[in-house]
Amino acid sequence: MTLQEAKTYLLERARERGVELEALATGSRELSLQARERTLEEITAAERGGIGVRVVKDGKTGYAYSEELSPEALDWVLAEAIENAELQSETGGFLPEGRPLGKSDLLGEGLSAPVEEKKRMALELEEGVLRDPRVQQVGAAIYSEREFQTELASTRGAEGGYRSGYAYQMVSAVMAEGESLKQGYELKVARELFALDPASTAQEFLHRTGRLLGARDLKSGRYTAYFEPSAFLALLSAFIDLWSAKQVLEGKSRLAGRLGQKIASEAFTLYDDPNHPEGLMNAPFDAEGTPTRKVYLVREGVLESFMHNSVTARKLNAESTGHAQRSYKGVLDVGPRNLIVAPGEGVTLQDGVLITDLMGVHAGANSISGDFSLQALGLKIEGGEAAYPVENFTLSGNFFELLERIVATGRELEWSVMFLAGASPTVEVAEVAFAGA
Repeated sequence: MTLQEAKTYLLERARERGVELEALATGSRELSLQARERTLEEITAAERGGIGVRVVKDGKTGYAYSEELSPEALDWVLAEAIENAELQSETGGFLPEGRPLGKSDLLGEGLSAPVEEKKRMALELEEGVLRDPRVQQVGAAIYSEREFQTELASTRGAEGGYRSGYAYQMVSAVMAEGESLKQGYELKVARELFALDPASTAQEFLHRTGRLLGARDLKSGRYTAYFEPSAFLALLSAFIDLWSAKQVLEGKSRLAGRLGQKIASEAFTLYDDPNHPEGLMNAPFDAEGTPTRKVYLVREGVLESFMHNSVTARKLNAESTGHAQRSYKGVLDVGPRNLIVAPGEGVTLQDGVLITDLMGVHAGANSISGDFSLQALGLKIEGGEAAYPVENFTLSGNFFELLERIVATGRELEWSVMFLAGASPTVEVAEVAFAGA
């Protein structure tokens, strides 16, 4: 069966058995081409997928899934989900009211170039990096693409599907200058492969990694921190669960009870936009069939919303914000699609430290207390210019205090899928503690 046929089959069987059912079917295709030593070293092509159901019987909820789409396998999935529901003690389970959602193709012809063109992009990326004599070794030069198909239906009337995807280039290499060695990477991602330029990506890698060669120890103290977009997204990824209504209900978010209150500088606005023209993880509806929309989590420093699915919304007397997430293998959760730190009037470099890389983000951050202590790399800024690279220092503080100390945000967004799918400008933060030499 196709994914569409499988979900239709499960709906019919669920109605026959008198239970409410939500079927989420997803399929994915991956192509990865890796160049090394000027040859195409590895080609990986994979397809996977399956269908998962959420069943509600007598107010109890059960889940089950299968990657086989035969009638026998689907009958087992339904029976297993019903049995799992009957084993639960908690009642109050429900499926949200649904509606027709239509079919959407968010990808179009974005990845439809010949494979030879994609091979060329990987090889040209490596060649562009190797032209610099400071490059000692290229770990990987990769062109990769991801395509996703999602189908959703429920006995409550939800029905729809969409296709999405993106492409990316990534290069990792070691550069040397004298006795100084630096290993770095560069990742560029776009909704269409023709928006990627191997030569530009190579030059960006050489610039961003090469500028860190000859780094000096940073003297301990408090400095203005200028977070480059990728570095700020990395930090934000460790604390994004603060805005999850599920975490609020579990008592794990210090933002609980603070809706409408000022939690950050007026220069900070954070929103999720699942339908952004440049969004990498766009979706017309969430994992429950709730249509997605732009949702401000923080607007000019004020906490405006949490991310909700239907369950958290009911328990907190709110509306679902279209943030239901689950894989066909998983249970209902909450999460963003395209998390965006709003651009501002611009950042003017003065004296401080430009943070280019953060290491061990999730190991060095406590999302409940907000405390963090992270190793970092960067550039010492003096008189408005990059004076010299710095290393062997730790950035520490509290995330809630850091939000209050944001001075300004840059004018341009930079997109990433490395730590979370989203975009950020450069972010300027005053009086950040640095522990160095």
